[in-house]
Amino acid sequence: MGIEIQKQVFIVDDNDANLTMEASVLEEFFKVFTIPSAEKMFFLLGKKRADLILLDVEMPEMSGFEAMAKLKENPDWKEIPVIFVTGWSDEKLIANAKKAGVLDIIKKPIVPSVLLECVKKNIGK
Repeated sequence: MGIEIQKQVFIVDDNDANLTMEASVLEEFFKVFTIPSAEKMFFLLGKKRADLILLDVEMPEMSGFEAMAKLKENPDWKEIPVIFVTGWSDEKLIANAKKAGVLDIIKKPIVPSVLLECVKKNIGK
């Protein structure tokens, strides 16, 4: 029997409260990295593997859409499943997110059970 390697989830959000809440829901099941910006996410991706990324859509410096485009350009990162986390819920955003390659969207305010179910469903895809 081998040692089970814990899946790694990157949570990328410029809001500390969101980072803390999402981490508290997921850290029992996954190795969680809380990251305050997309730029820092890319730095960490150069050092660590992510099995799934929870990515805020609206952030200063680089939006979730811009970060998604950059992820898809890199052969090492393009297959990482990404879930957008957003307060927006219009159909255009959802359509654009799917077109960009986002697997799922979690709406804010986050419901812990919905977050956990969504991550478990999409991790490793």
